[in-house]
Amino acid sequence: HTDIPDKCAVRPQTEHMNEVYKPLASASCNAAAGTEDGLNNFATPNPTVPNAPAGTPRHPASLGGSTGGGAAIPQPHSNPASEVPSPAEMEPDRPIGYGAFGVVWSVTDPRDGRKVALKKMPNVFQNLVSCKRVFRELRMLCFFKHDNVLSALDILQPPQIDCFEEIYVITELMQSDLHKVIVSPQPLTTDHIKVFLYQILRGLKYLHSAGILHRDIKPGNLLVNSNCLLKICDFGLARVEEPDPSRHMTQEVVTQYYRAPEVLMGCQHYTSSIDVWSVGCIFAELLGRRILFQAQSPIQQLDLITDLLGTPPLSAMASACEGARAHILRGTHKPPSLSVLYMLSDGATHEAVHLLCRMLVFDPAKRISGSDALSHPYLDEGRLRYHTCMCKCCYSVPSGRVYTRDFEPPADRPFSHNYEQSMHSVWQGKELIHRFITEHQQGKRVPLCINPQSAAFKTFIR
Repeated sequence: HTDIPDKCAVRPQTEHMNEVYKPLASASCNAAAGTEDGLNNFATPNPTVPNAPAGTPRHPASLGGSTGGGAAIPQPHSNPASEVPSPAEMEPDRPIGYGAFGVVWSVTDPRDGRKVALKKMPNVFQNLVSCKRVFRELRMLCFFKHDNVLSALDILQPPQIDCFEEIYVITELMQSDLHKVIVSPQPLTTDHIKVFLYQILRGLKYLHSAGILHRDIKPGNLLVNSNCLLKICDFGLARVEEPDPSRHMTQEVVTQYYRAPEVLMGCQHYTSSIDVWSVGCIFAELLGRRILFQAQSPIQQLDLITDLLGTPPLSAMASACEGARAHILRGTHKPPSLSVLYMLSDGATHEAVHLLCRMLVFDPAKRISGSDALSHPYLDEGRLRYHTCMCKCCYSVPSGRVYTRDFEPPADRPFSHNYEQSMHSVWQGKELIHRFITEHQQGKRVPLCINPQSAAFKTFIR
């Protein structure tokens, strides 16, 4: 299985990708992500001062002093100093992503020299809604244990609670995202698409088995490495599935191009099937290298969907709001035109279009689940390629490959959000989050804190 190209991700930011592909098997299948950048903006705090204010130097290393911004020196009982790159070998920190709820930088962990991503969550305690949202995302990142779902490697030590205003989370650094891959000029083979789609659905099955709806699946939230490893990220809109259909859920979810028709039609309650619709849109985008439903407004988005799927029956609109249902019924009856999906690309084979049509079903009750989609024969090759070389759950021995018993494991337990019931004020939320971070760090590696004297940190803040 050496025919999957190694370089299937564009270089981050402005670098252009013109490299010759290499066979996947020639690369380290589990290579650490992101080998480009350095960290100079946090330090190992003095363990004897666990709650010093944010502006207080914790350790002589936090004072910096080099032109690179003052790289922190690990404590003696962390990883050996010989593993830490010298300042001359480090490249400057740089931003790699901006979102509605924070900024992400590529940095280096001073304890072991590993390149990681540092996410800043600002303005956490503006109101109770924001407080709950951030705490939910933080707990999810610490809960996840899956190769295709991004999780927290560490959380920076918080200051005293009176000075506690923002949260810094360290995650694995990935080299690019699926949006950059799709819009790049490099070719995407059928093998790429199968491996990517398999990993998306594998991660989605894990999330849904934990009772979590992502609610913002899109190419930009699917991180990838040059060895084609993919991880689902950005859980700022994620929530636990609501079992009570009478409880209303927000419609302000999912980027419009990937929004399921039931959300577009104002359905007050929805399920994990909205994530499957988003994956179907991404699958079509991988095949055609263009957005499947690219509209200017939600109404036009719904019209583009019915142009492809046809006018839905009344039973599929039972939970829609009256205005959306009237809009559909006012228009002329549209027959389905699913045959146009074969024109997406040469990769739109009968198997591919069959799976795509099972995902892009107007009625969420009849839409295929993420777990069932994994059983579709289109993904057999993607599964084999992933577990032959890319995964961590299988391993090789001199006599051959030892495969895991469960290729797509579910979560070992549901994600609990009972803690939210005790959050009745912003101050209560701040206390809970502060305690959670402090307890999360106990008994683990030497804790890190922000180095406010670092030139790199000043750039980070700016």
